[in-house]
Amino acid sequence: MSDKTMTEDDVVRRLRSGMTIGIGGWGSRRKPMSLVRAILRSDLKDLTIVSYGGPDVGLLCAAGKVKKVIFGFVSLDSIALDPHFRAIRQAGAVEVAEYDEGMLQWGLYAAGIRMPFLPTRAGLGSDVMTVNPDMRTVSDPYGDEIFAAMPALNLDAALVHMNRADMHGNAQFLGPDLYFDDLFCMAAEDAYVSCEEIVPTKALTADAHPSTLRIARLLVSGVIEAPNGAHFTSCVPNYERDESFQREYAAAARDPQQWKAFVGEYLSGSEADYQRAVALRDSQAVSA
Repeated sequence: MSDKTMTEDDVVRRLRSGMTIGIGGWGSRRKPMSLVRAILRSDLKDLTIVSYGGPDVGLLCAAGKVKKVIFGFVSLDSIALDPHFRAIRQAGAVEVAEYDEGMLQWGLYAAGIRMPFLPTRAGLGSDVMTVNPDMRTVSDPYGDEIFAAMPALNLDAALVHMNRADMHGNAQFLGPDLYFDDLFCMAAEDAYVSCEEIVPTKALTADAHPSTLRIARLLVSGVIEAPNGAHFTSCVPNYERDESFQREYAAAARDPQQWKAFVGEYLSGSEADYQRAVALRDSQAVSA
């Protein structure tokens, strides 16, 4: 079994402009933010992003990296809408395909099992069919029901963040929900897993049930050890969402001058620089 460990920058060097990239997590929960920040530092552009979106989508759109977003929602959870994405959506600055959450799941699953589409009742009778005029329907060959034909969401690459992994790519979630990270990995030509900690394979099941190992090494092209790598989103049980930082992010996103200062303080350097700036912010908050 091969050693698949690499850095965030190693991952970005494997990506290309124009790719379709799926980003795991859910809203502002367990997002692979260190990988998103690495893309922000790169010259990648014209990306199609597939996501149950949160600040990953907002940041990439704000940086001009995105051509199209395929999404079920773009939310910061405790803040209803990501302000960057809202502004860009209202301006019509990126292409969008907005699906029912279950339809997005079904599209990832179709890609994972190498089907061109899967039938679903989700979306029928809603404006999903109107705002996605390319959507087609199919007839039940055994009856008279009509279904939406959800197309496969084939990904060039998937980026997900997990609690733990081994160096071979077996990855584990320890929080209450896998979300659909396994489907993102299944749907992708290459999947890259960042994690809080890389541990020996035996350690993965020493204190956790084997059912928490939902991403197998055969799906994974690279593993990145990234402590606090999901910040400022949550990565339960390692840490909760940094609500104070998220409020600062959202406030800065609404004002060009504040956003320029935010980028200068947190997003203009390396991942190590980001983590140092966050630690300094936390220490100043404690001392205050």
